[in-house]
Amino acid sequence: MSSENQQPPKHRFETLALHAGQSPDSATNARAVPIYQTSSFVFNDAEHGANLFALKELGNIYSRLGNPTNDVFEQRMAALEGGVGALATSSGQAAQFVVAATLCEAGSNIVSTAYLYGGTYNQFKVAFPRLGIDVKFASGDSVEEIDSLINDKTRAVYIESI
Repeated sequence: MSSENQQPPKHRFETLALHAGQSPDSATNARAVPIYQTSSFVFNDAEHGANLFALKELGNIYSRLGNPTNDVFEQRMAALEGGVGALATSSGQAAQFVVAATLCEAGSNIVSTAYLYGGTYNQFKVAFPRLGIDVKFASGDSVEEIDSLINDKTRAVYIESI
């Protein structure tokens, strides 16, 4: 069998957890992911900067948009979950907001059980309605009750395990 037809080896979960998304540093051969403590990055030239801002090529612009340390973490999470990509956020509530803002718009809704962490409940009960996103709470966690709240405006069903 020719090497052209061979698939790359599948790594076990444990190996992915330690190494996915990162190669040893070519300058030092360091195995650990470095922590880049910078807020900004330089551009090779004006064209390089313009291409990065136009999203014509991948690279680092500003650490609030991404940095090499977060990139390794995101690639590692995607590999562990079998996904094509991941997005790191600063908190669980930030992650919930990113998902809701992506899936919903004013007039749409999310269906959830009321059995939630307090911060999640407040975000759903207070913050999302301010944006025009209604959250319908089932009084319990039965599939039938949750199903009865779903309509054509429902964009997500949210359940937490505590």
